[in-house]
Amino acid sequence: MTQEAIQEQIRQALDHRVAVRVYDENRDISRQDMELLMDAAWLSPSSVGLEGWRFLVLDRAQIQAIRPELKPLSWGAHPQLDTASHFVIFLAEKNARYDGPSIRESLIRRGLTSDQDLEGRIALYETFQIKCMGLETPRALHDWTSKQTYIAMANMMFSASLLGIDSCAIEGFNYTDVNALLADKGWLDPESEGVACMLSLGYRLKDPKHPRSRKPRQEVVCWIGDK
Repeated sequence: MTQEAIQEQIRQALDHRVAVRVYDENRDISRQDMELLMDAAWLSPSSVGLEGWRFLVLDRAQIQAIRPELKPLSWGAHPQLDTASHFVIFLAEKNARYDGPSIRESLIRRGLTSDQDLEGRIALYETFQIKCMGLETPRALHDWTSKQTYIAMANMMFSASLLGIDSCAIEGFNYTDVNALLADKGWLDPESEGVACMLSLGYRLKDPKHPRSRKPRQEVVCWIGDK
């Protein structure tokens, strides 16, 4: 494939993607395509290589089963919960401190196994978390890992658009109540992780009522040095 063809493919995927809230209930995403989309999430970059996340994947039958409980808690997902082929719930780690086990495990996973290497990198991450980012509270640490889930979600949404699959990112839900619901089901450990965001996926029933709009590009894209 030529560079021009790749550029055109990317452009088409960017133009195709919009926030779709109502999906075709008669079309399901194949397991093969969903596995590819989940690879897009799994292989996404994360701060300091932490991977402080988990992804809960629900197909149409599982959405239907949880919908009576989840829908009243999720004001921003009513039509999606009724029609989506799949739902992904992004969980973020709560206690990813520089001196915690998950940081150490991520370093070992990436090949830093000697005590000297580990302690040197942990000292660097202490400076990064405390002095540079001010991550000194449980809420700040959870916000940090939650932000990283959006990288995985964006990769999923773009990959989906390349496949002709539609999506909608969802933040419109009661975080406390949804966390409690998922904990009651045994889907998350409320002491170590919490919901960051959700993503609906499927095939649009029709084009959105309102066209996509954006600020003027020249107000957003700023090439430093150009006059």
